[in-house]
Amino acid sequence: MTTDPAAPDALLRIVEQVKEYYAEPPPHRQRGRPRTFSGRSFLLLAVVAVVLRTFKPQELHTLLAKDDKLCRALELVRVPHRRTIERRLQATLPEAETQVQALGHQILEEVESGPDEPQASAIDGRMYQAQGPLWHARDREQGRVPPTLRKVDTESAWSKSGYRGWVQGYRLVLQGLVFPAPVPLFARWCPNSMGEGTVLEQALAAHQLPITELLLGDSTFGSPDLVAAYAQHGGWLLTPQQLPANPQSWQQDLYAYRRETIELLFQRIIQTCDLKTCPTKGLARNGTFIIVSVWLYQVLFFSNYRHTRPLAHIKEIIDEARWRIAA
Repeated sequence: MTTDPAAPDALLRIVEQVKEYYAEPPPHRQRGRPRTFSGRSFLLLAVVAVVLRTFKPQELHTLLAKDDKLCRALELVRVPHRRTIERRLQATLPEAETQVQALGHQILEEVESGPDEPQASAIDGRMYQAQGPLWHARDREQGRVPPTLRKVDTESAWSKSGYRGWVQGYRLVLQGLVFPAPVPLFARWCPNSMGEGTVLEQALAAHQLPITELLLGDSTFGSPDLVAAYAQHGGWLLTPQQLPANPQSWQQDLYAYRRETIELLFQRIIQTCDLKTCPTKGLARNGTFIIVSVWLYQVLFFSNYRHTRPLAHIKEIIDEARWRIAA
């Protein structure tokens, strides 16, 4: 491991890779004094936080104060104040989601499926357990935090899934490519109380979802209105509600790819960045880091695809960057 901040290392290499795939937002005029630091700089800082598993603003401030080369790579004109880091990272969630969406469209255009494989994607949601103690529903309804509970994440919410039971936290809704390999195309971070079908409905209405010929979803996405809305955008939304009773049908065989791809993709992203639960508190702050982990996975997958490297060789790249192994 290198300890010389002037030496090139795998972390700086990842920062440069991410820059290559950054989509510049359309210019817009802001009122007041121009920003000292760009949105891209804090998005890159969030990438560094995810790679190093360093999520506290004070720790990130200390890191930047000791590493001039990293500051230059992040295009920071000076080390931001700790409160600035905290505030700007919290405001980075919308831009992170935009980057995932933009790169998802690019991946969909360039990554080709096999000759006998349809252009297909799968969509699903996953709950992330919040930090801190459990804040029960009765106290939530009354807006009361018992004096015995400390460091409760008051922005989190309860929801229930069939295999995990009740979870207090937030929700990630993820769309991933099916063929030739799972990779994110779209991601949304939302309150745990928001339904996954609602997220898909809003994304379709806003023309944000990358449309594939076939979209595989569980029964949460199977309402007739949602199926019809996806059809209006030129695709086929296949859920258990649309499957024939015959278990040997081709539709059943096609739907089986959902479990083999989207659930695998969730696990790969979690294992790659070691983010199984919320790393901090608050909807926006947690969302920034979780969505950036999705974006980082996208970037490294796409870079491997373009350079004909093994597509699943992602965790090893991040591990090298975490230990700042010399390039």
